Amino acid sequence: MPDKINHSSAKISADLYSSRSIAFAIGTSSIYLLLSIFLLGFRSDQLILIALFNAMYFLSSLTRKFILAFSVFIIYWIIFDYMKAFPNYKYNAVHIGSLYNAEKSLFGIHYQHNLLTPNEFLLIHQQTWLNVLTGFFYLCWVPLPLIFSAILFFKNRKYFFYFSLSFLLVNFLGFIVYYAYPAAPPWYVQQYGFDFIPSTPGNTAGLGRFDVFFHTHIFAGIYSKSSNVFAAMPSLHASYPLLVFFYGLKYKFGLWNIFFFIIMTGIWFAAVYNSHHYVLDILAGIFCGITGLVLFLFFAEKTSFGKKMIEGMVNNVK
Repeated sequence: MPDKINHSSAKISADLYSSRSIAFAIGTSSIYLLLSIFLLGFRSDQLILIALFNAMYFLSSLTRKFILAFSVFIIYWIIFDYMKAFPNYKYNAVHIGSLYNAEKSLFGIHYQHNLLTPNEFLLIHQQTWLNVLTGFFYLCWVPLPLIFSAILFFKNRKYFFYFSLSFLLVNFLGFIVYYAYPAAPPWYVQQYGFDFIPSTPGNTAGLGRFDVFFHTHIFAGIYSKSSNVFAAMPSLHASYPLLVFFYGLKYKFGLWNIFFFIIMTGIWFAAVYNSHHYVLDILAGIFCGITGLVLFLFFAEKTSFGKKMIEGMVNNVK
């Protein structure tokens, strides 16, 4: 028995550190680093991503399967990051006043003889407890789908790929709209008016109040790395928790779905309360999420190619 165990361990070790595996890791890392430097210039977080990928790729067979499966999210992040090199306002006119006026026309609130957008109304009526609560909701934007997907990975690999590929498709749909319809967020109008100013830096807007309350720079650090401030429509902040809630219902997560629903609606409200999105942006994000789900589920469940693709991906990480 000990000889069998030792033989099995040796085989696993040989597979992990085979010349093919090493060549794949070096090649992938090199291509990513060189392309990133060419498009964006060198940044330390590029090395962090490479180190994380390689550490999990060579640590064990389980961590290798995990990081290869999670490459879906890595691809999303790289594409999102590379958008900095191709600002959407260079390809289409940015919608500033038209979106603001549409928001006011559809969802305007009469207050003291003025017609205000919901963002403007909430800005006047901000509360400290809401500044804190909405900040915590917004911090769930990325961790929630990542943690949810990690649970699915260990629970059911097929479920994992359904969720992660839906996530990727929804992002692609959102990115297409970003370039077809560049749009300024509410805080831009509050600070700069209706004039277009290219290369405007990211801004924490109302989330800065969370940083001030806790004497931290969490959101300041996040929004200093914004890929493009003119990408408010659709709100992918609205799409992500919708995906989690849908798959939570689909895969019977029980009472956890109450938590997912609270986080989802909390993020929607926080986006408007903190002047990062209009109500129209949120509705567009919800529509984008639903569209992505419908398209992916049709592809994965109604087409032979989709079924085979999912089956192949699952078999590769068993």
